[in-house]
Amino acid sequence: MPESRKEPKSKYTADRNIPGAFEGETVTRRRFMTMTTHAAGGIATAAVLLPVLGFAAGSAIFERAPVIWTPIGRPEDFPDDDYLPRVVTLTQGIGEVGKATVYVRRWNPEYDEQEGMPAPPETDAPVIALSSRCMHLGCPVRWTGAADRFICPCHGGVYGFNGEVVGGPPVRPLDRFYTRLRNGQVEVGPRYSVNSEFKRFPSFRDPGQPLDGIGQYLYPGRFSTPKNP
Repeated sequence: MPESRKEPKSKYTADRNIPGAFEGETVTRRRFMTMTTHAAGGIATAAVLLPVLGFAAGSAIFERAPVIWTPIGRPEDFPDDDYLPRVVTLTQGIGEVGKATVYVRRWNPEYDEQEGMPAPPETDAPVIALSSRCMHLGCPVRWTGAADRFICPCHGGVYGFNGEVVGGPPVRPLDRFYTRLRNGQVEVGPRYSVNSEFKRFPSFRDPGQPLDGIGQYLYPGRFSTPKNP
């Protein structure tokens, strides 16, 4: 004779004689709260881990934007005590949206060395090219020669002659651009960021991201941004 089959346990808590059970209940309140807590913990963990993993794998997933060099003139076309605006291409194929204004002047050893500014690397053209994006929220700044200041009309950000912050909410100096000299022409390339001591970082950071102290580690550059070629 075959063994009698063991009856499966009922799915209802009342049939299993669980204290405090309700009729028709299949999950105890304690187990429900435990599962809810575990689910919330899993969601919170995923919210932290997924961006980190995505950032870590970014170099393999995202393709870097191509490096674009825009000729803007000869070094002698730019004064060493004033800035001239020039339009450069940052992204090709999207029209005017892919262009930006940069402020350019010739590097002046007398002035710049007195201010403690580092000399341009040998690979750079002898010019300074500053971004027109405010490092608070990205509004366009304007060079005011009469005051020797870059001024942001949005939230009152003010920068000195070298792009250093002298007033308002910006968290770091104006970004700069790599430059090079080709056939006597100054060419402007990718943008990069600097901290308050004008230390050059390989790529740019977004507005509002400080680069002094721990800030340089909290806000690493994007994998998709072009590096110094």
